[in-house]
Amino acid sequence: MSELQISLLAIGLIVVAGIFLYGQWQQWHYRRSIRSQLLERNSDTFPVEQQQAVLPAEEPKDPLMPASSAGDTADGVCGLLNDSTDYVATMLLKTPLSSGVLENLWQRRFDFGKNVNVCGLNTVSSLWERMIPESPQTYRAFRLGLQLVDRSGSVSEMRLAGFHDLLQDIAGQLQIEVKLPSVQETMQRAQELDRFCADVDQMIGINLLTNGDRKLFGTEVANAAERLGMGLESDGSFHLLDGYGVTLLSLGASDGSAFQHHTLNQTRVDSLTLLLDIPRVLDPAKRFDEMVALAQELAKTLRLTLADDQRVALSDGAIAQIRAQVAATEAMMLAGHITPGSAQALRLFS
Repeated sequence: MSELQISLLAIGLIVVAGIFLYGQWQQWHYRRSIRSQLLERNSDTFPVEQQQAVLPAEEPKDPLMPASSAGDTADGVCGLLNDSTDYVATMLLKTPLSSGVLENLWQRRFDFGKNVNVCGLNTVSSLWERMIPESPQTYRAFRLGLQLVDRSGSVSEMRLAGFHDLLQDIAGQLQIEVKLPSVQETMQRAQELDRFCADVDQMIGINLLTNGDRKLFGTEVANAAERLGMGLESDGSFHLLDGYGVTLLSLGASDGSAFQHHTLNQTRVDSLTLLLDIPRVLDPAKRFDEMVALAQELAKTLRLTLADDQRVALSDGAIAQIRAQVAATEAMMLAGHITPGSAQALRLFS
């Protein structure tokens, strides 16, 4: 190879390297620009400290841990079981077994004061699914959980210890080793979760009052509520439901008396109360706006006045203050990694 060819080859290599480095610089500059834009958008949506709370660090995945599911289906329960909300134990079986080997658990599952959920790793599909005593399939592993908290409070230490002992007995019968969480440490988590849930467990009400001594007939209320998409449910109140049958808003008599289909023409009330259960609805602040609009429509149709719990007429300023309270509760739940209206929230606030 001549000196001229060597020089030309060297120049070519320098040009190629320059083009490559320039392309790399452009990609780096572009990614940095995009990242800055995303950070700016996030900053506009949430304060920095709330961004950190809403986006927890990702933890290593357990290959035997069911994938998280946002759905409220039977199988979706398996994705909701975790150590922060349940006392959970996973049992790896030596051979595939059916639900019948858990007979002792099925017999005692109502003894612990909270929901007991059992999931199995299906031998055929290799998917986790919720188990019942009559499940005909066989399973390679069991995942058993006792819910720690609901609206009645946290699980008692005595019942949690009883569940621990039952799981230990089942593992002994199956001749397998199982690592059970500490009862004391779980109780501490349960009490902390219960305090958190108590802080955010808020229900907002808007009263609708008649003027003077006028009474509302049940048929009037029913007709107005039905025109707004609300239906009378078994609890004696009218409910606005989402597409999955979950209550968004409820409307009932302020004195707690129940509306019934066969007595609507005889029922008379002097005030109504529209309720929003904050932890159990998605986007509570948005739902509150819809609640106010619905209340105003009812007030217009039935000639009522919007009022607070002290029966004082609600001003625009008072409504804005209530909305701010709803938004603050929503933010607090998100900071605690519980999304209002999610399947997990519906479990905890039931």
